Amino acid sequence: MSSLTPIQGLHHITIVCANAQRTIDFYTHILGLRFVKKTVNFDDPSSYHLYFGDEIGHPGSVVTFFVWPGAAKGHPGIGGTHHFALIVQDYDGLLKWKRRLNDLSIAVDGPLDRHYFKSIYFNDPDGTIVEIATMGPGWTIDESADTFGTTFREPPAKMLVSNRDEQRIHAETWPEPVAHISSDMALKQGMHHITAISSDIERTHEFFGGLLGLRRVKMTSNFDDPTSAHWYWGAGEGRPGTIITYFERKPGKEVRVHMGAGQTHHYAFAVSDEESQLAWREKLVTGGLRVTPVLNRIYFKSIYTTDPDGHIVELATAGPGFAIDEPMATLGQRLMLPPWLEASRSEIESVLPPVTVPAWHNEEIKS
Repeated sequence: MSSLTPIQGLHHITIVCANAQRTIDFYTHILGLRFVKKTVNFDDPSSYHLYFGDEIGHPGSVVTFFVWPGAAKGHPGIGGTHHFALIVQDYDGLLKWKRRLNDLSIAVDGPLDRHYFKSIYFNDPDGTIVEIATMGPGWTIDESADTFGTTFREPPAKMLVSNRDEQRIHAETWPEPVAHISSDMALKQGMHHITAISSDIERTHEFFGGLLGLRRVKMTSNFDDPTSAHWYWGAGEGRPGTIITYFERKPGKEVRVHMGAGQTHHYAFAVSDEESQLAWREKLVTGGLRVTPVLNRIYFKSIYTTDPDGHIVELATAGPGFAIDEPMATLGQRLMLPPWLEASRSEIESVLPPVTVPAWHNEEIKS
């Protein structure tokens, strides 16, 4: 058997959007992410696959979109993702984001106290729920580092009351307009976590905590619905950027996910290399799961399986990365195709709508 090394953390999330230019504008101009790759869906070359991330698209920073032009909106549910979260360093940065988004006429929910971090929520143009979350205070606020995730932790009553104080929440924002993304706001640390929806949290734990070997870092309740479970898993000590969380929703009370614009197609964990990926594939197959062969995504290699509720889960290699086929300085500026599609470039380009891609300048992030 090949060498099986632990999952490193999150790699990327892939969401469906209905309009390429609108998505590019939102994630670059509004949120300040770098557009790191313009390519096509390798399984459907007539449509774009757009990648956003930090300056070089490190694993864990990458948010990608399959563009399904004119797609109807989907809706979340069992077997789907509820939201994804990006990291901001501290609370001042979070308040600045609230002010910036509000001044751009984007409705914001929060700031809300999630006990382990504080966060705000808003929607992208297709309705995807995006969260921005602070780094701390972290998992040890209510459990020691050697035992966290082993016992149920009741949400603090004071916090639940505070999160219902709509007048206070509405008033809590940065006092001045935020015209530029300052260095303390920059979303350069990537994703904080991804939250999906399960019909059976114990069965979900068997998948993540058992089969995938992630550490359960917290057992608590959904703070907005304390009657339902909310569990967290992560790699290593569960640092932000490695975290997957699930809300438990009961069948009959919660519909299944309906794929469409605004919904997650799949999310991916990072594994160190191809050898480890093959070892993970063998383990998953031995565990009775259906797993794809290794697929060449040029910027990484991938295998795909599903969680117990049918959500597509990918294990992707950490490299070779986005500079393998174009210079780092000009990532995302040209349509890049895998070698097996180059002969069809003219045909592919003729059916893709033209888009305007912003050039990346470090000075766009103001100090």
